[in-house]
Order: sequence, then structure tokens, then C-alpha cells
Amino acid sequence: MAKDDWKAAFGAARGGPSPEDPIAEGRLAGQLLIAMPHMQDPNFAGAVICVCAHSEEGAMGLILNKPIERLTFDALLKQVGVEPVPPARRIRLVAGGPLEESRGFVLHSGDWKAEGSLPVEGGFGLTASVEILKAIAAGGGPRECILALGYASWGAGQLEEEIVQNSWLSVGADEELLFDGDAATKWRRALAKLKVDPLLLSGAAGHA
Repeated sequence: MAKDDWKAAFGAARGGPSPEDPIAEGRLAGQLLIAMPHMQDPNFAGAVICVCAHSEEGAMGLILNKPIERLTFDALLKQVGVEPVPPARRIRLVAGGPLEESRGFVLHSGDWKAEGSLPVEGGFGLTASVEILKAIAAGGGPRECILALGYASWGAGQLEEEIVQNSWLSVGADEELLFDGDAATKWRRALAKLKVDPLLLSGAAGHA
């Protein structure tokens, strides 16, 4: 991808098109969505998603358990023009969702913020500016963070309807599930917070 494309992905301090509109005031903001086993959409099968914003206008979230293998953090920094490379610190990259996969979002602990950072319920933050990449590359930035390329979004009432249709379970987020690198077990560990056995789930199981 060309440098200008990466700059477009990270250059707007106000974030992407979804986070700047819905204010994180909905009941699902800061929650994790856990895809039910019968999820048919291949974009979300087995997904664990952090809901970053939820309001009457819709919702926006990031998939946490789809690591990106084709791109390294060092390569991304080179594309954006951020130094130093190699950086003093590296963070994990995940495929955050099927929309605007060239747009980057850093989901992070609440101990750091910049102009345009979106507070996420539960003491977390979401930042889509190049400033956070500069801070991380220099060895600073938030204590915990991951970088997502792309995002998922729902229109007004769409996520609520999917939950009623038993497509998702929800549970409170914690730092381990948000930021650790064990993507292969994240779905089961999220279910374990609900004390749910995945073998017992069905389309009629309802939501937590």
C-alpha cells in the first residue's frame, strides 16, 4: 500500500467515520460480543468483538482475535513515515473488521489520550491518529494497546436485532481479553467469563 494510503488511514485525529458520530453511551459500549457457533457470516464466525461505540444511531466495534500475518508493525511504520524503525516498542496487528480495511485504529488502555481520542466505556480508549504511532514507536504511548485495520459497524437497531436473533452473546471486557496475544483461545475464554459451555450453545440459547 502506498504511503499516502497509510497516512489517510491514520492521519485524521478525529478517527474513522463511525467512531466520530455515535457517542459511546449505549449499553453495549465497552462490552465484548461473542459470535454464536451458528454464525453464518464468514467475516464474524468465531469472532470476539470489542464494541467501541453504541448509540441509537448504531454501533462500531473491532474484532480482536484475527491476527494480521501479512504486515508487520515495522513495515506499517515505514509506510506511514513514522520513525524510529525499528521501533523501541512493537504492538500486535489485528484485522478489525470487513469495512475500510486500510483504516487503522489503536484500541488502548485509558492512561493515554490525544486530541480526537474516543473514550471507550470501561476505562479504555480508541485513537486513529498518527500521533499514537509516533508515541509507541518511541517507546511510549498507552500501557496496553493493539492496532486494528478495518472495523465492523451496525446501523440503527441492527446490533440489537442480531442479539435478539441469538447471533451474539455479550460480556464485559477486560484487559487480558482485549490486549493479550492468544487469539486462538480468546473466543473460548470470553465464553468462560459467562460460565458457558460452547458445546451447549444453540440458536435458541438467547443472550446473556
